[in-house]
Amino acid sequence: MKLQDKLDAMREDFESGRFPLVPTRDQLDTMQRATRLLADSGQADCALKAGDTAPDFSLEDADGNSVDSRALLARGPLVATFYRGVWCPYCNYDLQALEEIRPAIEEHGASLVAISPQTPANCRKSQRDNKLGFPILSDAGTAVAAEFGLRFSLPDDLIEVYRQFGNDLQRINDDPAWVLPMPARYVIGTDGVIAYAEVNPDYTRRPDPSDLLPVLDRLRAGYPA
Repeated sequence: MKLQDKLDAMREDFESGRFPLVPTRDQLDTMQRATRLLADSGQADCALKAGDTAPDFSLEDADGNSVDSRALLARGPLVATFYRGVWCPYCNYDLQALEEIRPAIEEHGASLVAISPQTPANCRKSQRDNKLGFPILSDAGTAVAAEFGLRFSLPDDLIEVYRQFGNDLQRINDDPAWVLPMPARYVIGTDGVIAYAEVNPDYTRRPDPSDLLPVLDRLRAGYPA
């Protein structure tokens, strides 16, 4: 089953009350309105795209080790996915799908990392719960997400819904600001140029990880992606 099929089924279960957490109609309306407002803002169109140069970054992994993008790119292409957090079931399905294809990514000589605003402790929980063989890097204050053009502020009514669901992002991210990255996936070539970019303000929509392999094939063959 394709990743989007799984996400569509989960969304249907959530909105139909067949999920452990049953939202009210008002909560659903607030969530859907916030997604429309973010899409209508055009921010996704302003995020970094294929052909742009990716910013360098150095972030801590779940064990406190520094991971430098330049060091990863010295070994081969880099696949970077921006992850909202352990509390988001759509994001967790996304990570699991990436883990399934991780061996193929690594066979192409590429590295795979996820980048999240959550604390290292919550990154460890995400890695453990999703049985990941790749690191989740802690992007304090969504600083790297901002450099990619992905950071946005949650509207007040959505903040209240998240609080009602028990998702206290101030605690999860150790950050007083209610900010998140738009879900995004990038392939960065060894020259630092973005070869593939997918950004979607709708967190329930994700590209299939298999889309990455043709891009990595072209990079390995020396052709522009």
